[in-house]
Amino acid sequence: MIPTIAVPVVLLGTFGVFALAGFSINTLTLFGLVLAIGLLVDDAIVVVENVERLLEENPEMSPRDATIQSMNEITVALIAIALVLSAVFLPMAFFGGSTGVIYRQFSITIVSAMVLSVVVALVLTPALTATLLKRKGEHTSDNWFARKSQRAKDWFNNGFDRTVDRYGSMVEKVINRKWLFLLIYAGTMAILALMFVRLPTGFLPTEDQGIAQIQYNLAPGATLNQTRVAQLQIEKYFREQEGANVDGYLTVAGGGGGSGGQNAGRGFIALKDWADRKGVENGADAITARATKALSGLRDVEFYATVPSAVRGLGQSNGFTLELQNSGGLPREKFKAARDGLLAAARADSTLAAIRPTDLEDQPTLKVELDSQKLSTLGLTQANVNSTLSTAWGGSYVNDFNDRGRVKRVYVQGDAPYRASPNDLSKWFVRGSTGTMAPFYAFSSISWSNAPPSLARFSGISSYEISGQAAPGQSSGQAMDRMTELAAKYPGTSVAWAGLSYQERLSSGQAPYLYAISLLVVFLCLAALYESWSIPVAVLLIIPLGLIGAVFAVTLRGLQNDVYLQIGLLTTMGLAAKNAILMIEFAEQSEKSGKRVIEAALEAARIRLRPILMTSFAFIFGVLPLAISTGAGANSRIAIGTAVIGGMLTATILAIFYIPLFFVLIRRGTRDVLKHFHHDKPDETAAEPYGPPAPRASDRPEATA
Repeated sequence: MIPTIAVPVVLLGTFGVFALAGFSINTLTLFGLVLAIGLLVDDAIVVVENVERLLEENPEMSPRDATIQSMNEITVALIAIALVLSAVFLPMAFFGGSTGVIYRQFSITIVSAMVLSVVVALVLTPALTATLLKRKGEHTSDNWFARKSQRAKDWFNNGFDRTVDRYGSMVEKVINRKWLFLLIYAGTMAILALMFVRLPTGFLPTEDQGIAQIQYNLAPGATLNQTRVAQLQIEKYFREQEGANVDGYLTVAGGGGGSGGQNAGRGFIALKDWADRKGVENGADAITARATKALSGLRDVEFYATVPSAVRGLGQSNGFTLELQNSGGLPREKFKAARDGLLAAARADSTLAAIRPTDLEDQPTLKVELDSQKLSTLGLTQANVNSTLSTAWGGSYVNDFNDRGRVKRVYVQGDAPYRASPNDLSKWFVRGSTGTMAPFYAFSSISWSNAPPSLARFSGISSYEISGQAAPGQSSGQAMDRMTELAAKYPGTSVAWAGLSYQERLSSGQAPYLYAISLLVVFLCLAALYESWSIPVAVLLIIPLGLIGAVFAVTLRGLQNDVYLQIGLLTTMGLAAKNAILMIEFAEQSEKSGKRVIEAALEAARIRLRPILMTSFAFIFGVLPLAISTGAGANSRIAIGTAVIGGMLTATILAIFYIPLFFVLIRRGTRDVLKHFHHDKPDETAAEPYGPPAPRASDRPEATA
């Protein structure tokens, strides 16, 4: 009950922080709250468990006295946990770009919840333990439920005590065989590095948003009637083959593909609610994959069905967006040939799918060539010719006029019979600056050619935009790497990324800095809190034991190294450090009371095993619904839930054995270094400058016994 009371109190304060920061209740802040709930109960559990332990060990102690003694023992540990978790997440709030927006909402949510959680654990929870807990034997209820509950409690405690004894023996064996377990630790680090490098990369998981979009292009020069025939065939497919999943559709002929054209079209498919589309085979990805496969067989039609981008405004669809730039100043024909070669190679590659240019192919164009010498002789300029062409064939705005209370616009344009064919140009005259009229045929020649509907530039360089997706079983990061390899075969060109692809590259480049900054801040905070350089090192050595579980779980479920995995890894780093702090804090206190390092480590391991297991499994079960979720938006929840659960399992199962080992090794190593330093610089004024030597193990009574 006591940890449960802390949850609404902390969440209420977190909502207040949301209001101050201008955040809304959205997917990202709710993710942060779910993680925060698992974290904030940890502090209350630590307080309650320690008070309960003192009452169990000292039957004559009152709950108030037990609470006071407990807070003297764990206050520093609670503050250290808050500092570590805040230090892990706080650097995320200062990153820029779209990734920074995502990080910032997680960061502020979790940091504010953790700070409030520690305040509650230091103020409210001790008051509740002193009031609600009772001495051993003071429970007066004697009904059937109370007897059964006490019997179950005694059975569990007896079994757990035997587990603690076996655990203590195993920890002692681990310390005695330190070289073997250090070798296992080194192997774990190597496996972690290998798995992390081999993990496919991405930006955000593709989500089923209940809509899909289609794009279809016909051959250059195709008429609008031909495009409409393809449009009807596409509509028929979705109406008959996907009728159980499609709620409605809207298709347009004569537009799309980056620029308008009568040989292009696009459409939008509204899918039915998730409750009516159960199963992976009825998801948006599966529907679009089936449609692309079925409609690619249409004659003279290129058809693509895609899912919208996970972040609106960053790209038109999921997958990647590549900008092939003419960085070498190639002639347009060679640059287009390089693009066509890249498209052909990418379409033939098994790791890529749905490769398509964003712009339309070159269209048949009427080319009007002007003779500058003849223009000059006739007293005409290029501007005179352009004005006549644009007005007669395209129309030109003149002015407005009032017609029965309504304002209407006046446009001037040539009559239809005089602009129906290329030969009609010879019927038009151009007026020069002197007022003379000259026919078009006197200074121009007409021919047919092909030209692009639009000319695109990216970062000021002429470019072609190419979109595509990763083949099933591949990630967007792998697809981008493959496109880069293929584009490198065409000299004079370079590759840039846009939309989600740019953000993916940006986030993957920022991740190492994020991890490094978080670890550095954690180290400095712990060093300042404990006034020691050795304790932070012992804590940081535990972190890889949690990361290996997160990476292994993500690999096992076929997920990617994306933004949510990075958040999961940071969360795992904080939780692994928390487990280490809970145990090392008690070991340090025992060592200061006069016990040997190994005795202090073993005592701390036995005493702190229960709160470590309680807090760890409370967090795991708290985020378990994320890892097994289904329905709309499930991919994001699965990504972050899988990472933190896998990390927390190994951060608990492996770390409970390595925390005492690292504490002993670090403390002994520090002591040996200090002894060596003092031996090099002895104090000549005293025979025993650092006190009498410590007794050998064989001189101690317990060693003789």
